Amino acid sequence: YQVEQLPAPRSRLGEGPVWDIESKSLYYVDISTPAVLRYDYAAKRTFSASLEGASSISFIALVAGQPDHFVVGDDNRVSLISWNGRSETANRVRTLADLGDSQRHVRFNDGKVDPTGRLYAGTMQLESLGDLLAQKEGQLFRYDNGTMVVQKQNISISNGLTWDEPHNPRRMYYIDSAALDVKAFDVADNGDLKNETVFYDLRTNGSHPGYVGDGMTSDADGNLYVATWGGSKVMKIDKGSQKVVLEIKLPAEQITSVAFGGPQLDELFVTSSLNGDKPAPAGALFRVTGLGVKGKPMHKMIL
Repeated sequence: YQVEQLPAPRSRLGEGPVWDIESKSLYYVDISTPAVLRYDYAAKRTFSASLEGASSISFIALVAGQPDHFVVGDDNRVSLISWNGRSETANRVRTLADLGDSQRHVRFNDGKVDPTGRLYAGTMQLESLGDLLAQKEGQLFRYDNGTMVVQKQNISISNGLTWDEPHNPRRMYYIDSAALDVKAFDVADNGDLKNETVFYDLRTNGSHPGYVGDGMTSDADGNLYVATWGGSKVMKIDKGSQKVVLEIKLPAEQITSVAFGGPQLDELFVTSSLNGDKPAPAGALFRVTGLGVKGKPMHKMIL
């Protein structure tokens, strides 16, 4: 495989890459700046926009039937925004859900849309309030017509989400970074998660590996690709053997998330963070080619 750095601003905390087939663009966020960004595949350049009233923007989701509209996690809200993908500001359309005053100490983190068009998103305690890995203030939710329905509690850092489609779209994989594993769930008809199991344990001989799992995606064969915060790599986990079969090395320590994209859906886009003033290319947007696999089209939220 080959790794290249794409022309994009270095992100303080890059996250949430989403490939949009129609615009041939990769949308993603910089949580801490905060900003929404679009890498234009044909033009080979990245556009960035701010959102008024947001002190963090943690994920971005495409919206079915509404071009130039996106759902984002901003602070402890889920909001519909509009952006033409070029201007320097995105516009707030309306708040879809607000966790309210009792949850002011958390912010949304990773969020993603499932094969039925349903949004799942989780929270974590604000970075300013202390050691993230030592608390469990986070929760995982599914969005249901204006309310956030709790799926899991006592989470440290709610992170990667992906589904085992096309084989079994009712199976979801999930990462709470501090748990040092990848969990699997079955999804009920209404979207509730059940039958939690450990799919993959990141520990080495029972010990902390020196990194944690972050964002995640899967390919068309159902294999997982897990970004490692502190590990300088993306791990490919074979769905059948549940073992790591490839480590994709990257020239940045804090790898945050991954998404397949490109015209053939065979390029892996990787976000990273320069958190702690890490030297370049930390915070870069990377592209990995030559993996010999394809991803799946990313789903749009049905509002």
